Amino acid sequence: MLLFWKHSAHILCRLSAFFFIIFALQPAHAGLFDDEEARKAILELRTKVDQNARAADAQAAELKRAQEKSAQDAKEAGEANATLRRSLLDLQGQIEALRAELARLRGQDEQLAREVAEMQRRQKDLAQGVDERVRRFEPVKVQIDGREFSAEPAEKRDYDNAFALFRKPDYAAASAAFIDFIRRNPQSGYTPSAYFWLGNAQYANKEYNPSITNFRTLIATSPDHPKAPEAALSIANSQIELKAIPAARKTLEDLMKVYPQSEAAVAAKDRLTRLR
Repeated sequence: MLLFWKHSAHILCRLSAFFFIIFALQPAHAGLFDDEEARKAILELRTKVDQNARAADAQAAELKRAQEKSAQDAKEAGEANATLRRSLLDLQGQIEALRAELARLRGQDEQLAREVAEMQRRQKDLAQGVDERVRRFEPVKVQIDGREFSAEPAEKRDYDNAFALFRKPDYAAASAAFIDFIRRNPQSGYTPSAYFWLGNAQYANKEYNPSITNFRTLIATSPDHPKAPEAALSIANSQIELKAIPAARKTLEDLMKVYPQSEAAVAAKDRLTRLR
């Protein structure tokens, strides 16, 4: 703007000098222009200069506004960018915090999962232990010598132990075990079989009189027991060992009458024939 005004002033000075020389060289009553025309020319020139100045001022003002607006826009853009950068930094910080929290929660979840799995395992082991302990006391279904009945786990254990001694064979220990079993379980479903194997253990130890007593107890208390015919035949065998032949014959005859369809009755018939 300053350059524009300097340029305009320079033009005016040159024009003024030009007109002065012209007026000075002309006669007083003769010349190219009279005073009126000169004034008009000067006024027109000044008007154009003013118009150009105003146009230049307007352009300068517009340029200044444009520059100020650009500067303001740049400032606002800079502030917006700064705000955006701060927002991005804040967002990045929040993302990192969320990642850290997620990692922590995942760690807690994994730890919780391990604790739950361990608790479930312990609970399962505890339940199995309880079931095992309960099964130790719950009656169980057993089948022996053609009979099925319920027995306490302790009964089954003690009977099996006594029978294992018989099969070993340890007849003295088996006799003691069966006697103890009968004493503690007089109403057990195992008891008739216990009497039978007790009599056989005593027979094997040549304890014939106790053997006869126990076989007779079996027949008296459980006459329909599958082992009853064999018990009767064993009584006769013990009587034969004791040289009680008449008693043995009577036992064999009774066996054939009471249990005629049994295998023991067939053996009794053969034994009776030999005794005669």
